[in-house]
Amino acid sequence: MAKKSKITKDQRQRETVRKYAERRKKLLKEENRTALGKLPRDASPTRLHNRCSLTGRTRGYLRKFGVSRIVFRELAHRGQIPGVRKTSW
Repeated sequence: MAKKSKITKDQRQRETVRKYAERRKKLLKEENRTALGKLPRDASPTRLHNRCSLTGRTRGYLRKFGVSRIVFRELAHRGQIPGVRKTSW
């Protein structure tokens, strides 16, 4: 599991991106680069890094489910992910 500080930092960055999304969109449409540069750095969505929503792990992240491969496997075995079953052939 990731450090608590990394998880809270990620949540804080995501909130900042959400907060400034409309303003960024408007400034990009107007091509106002100077005003865009005055926004906080964390307002840019490219600075976000995918993290597991449960453990904060960055590697092995599955976008479709929002969790890491390890958590995905555990949840799938418990039957907690709708539409996912263990296969055998």
